Amino acid sequence: EVQLLESGGGVVQAGGSLSLSCVASVWYHKSYCMGWFRHAPGKEREGVAVITFIGSTSHYADSVKGRFTISQDVAKNTLYLQMDSLKPEDTAMYYCAAKSWFGTTCSFEYNYDFFGQGTQVTVSS
Repeated sequence: EVQLLESGGGVVQAGGSLSLSCVASVWYHKSYCMGWFRHAPGKEREGVAVITFIGSTSHYADSVKGRFTISQDVAKNTLYLQMDSLKPEDTAMYYCAAKSWFGTTCSFEYNYDFFGQGTQVTVSS
């Protein structure tokens, strides 16, 4: 079973930056979608950014476009999320997610098979 371990969360002032990492302990599949979701109190979980193994095609939520960047290091089984120009509304628990997938694009609406435990991001105003 794949285990995903996130790190890099913390507290930052508005306008600041944080970088999240997600390491997959074991990865049996040759291709995948991986991404970041977030869940804030009182709100539904929402997709933030996803990326495909094939071609590293990425997709972002409108609320983070131009501020967040998703990337991956395949050799290290590691997914990253660089978050710049953070806003208080970015405050949430951030989860790494993965699913086996052989397509060239990923979507937030897919049923992701694995989620990490999450890392808290708090942006103060």
